[in-house]
Amino acid sequence: MSRDRKNNKPYSRPGWDEYFLEIARVVSSRSTCLRRRYGAVIVKDNVIVSTGYNGAPRGSTNCIDRGYCRRKELNIPAGERYELCEAVHAEQNAIINGAPERMKDATIYIAGFEEDGNLANGKPCLLCQRMIVNAMLKEVVYLNAEGMIIKISVNELYDKANGAAEAAPENKDYKI
Repeated sequence: MSRDRKNNKPYSRPGWDEYFLEIARVVSSRSTCLRRRYGAVIVKDNVIVSTGYNGAPRGSTNCIDRGYCRRKELNIPAGERYELCEAVHAEQNAIINGAPERMKDATIYIAGFEEDGNLANGKPCLLCQRMIVNAMLKEVVYLNAEGMIIKISVNELYDKANGAAEAAPENKDYKI
């Protein structure tokens, strides 16, 4: 084990999951959302394929510059009424920005923060899960609101979400 030169304490390198989740945290700092800031990093063979953060589509006025969030003003809870949101999700932007042939069997890392700076649950929404499946990613690693690292295969994540969706009452908004 090497030593940290600044304070001569033992230094240990972070594991790959911690490393890429920390990068996702930094990517989230570019978010233009007033409610939550998310960052996503797609990685294959420990090499970054793509990154993305949540925010308005390119060329559109974002919530930070506009000074308000429509969903926040309407008191819409997290996970509901995404059609009223101006933002493209971090996972979606990372997929859009990446080369499709590099994404097959890759891992996506997701970290997010609430408006007050506390950790937000990084679990992808159902729409993002569908996009992750279509991008042929293999694994999702995210930080939950308690700071725990959750690692799950894309198939398992999506199967669980599908089961929850099928069990949900018809014509009801629900959060997975």
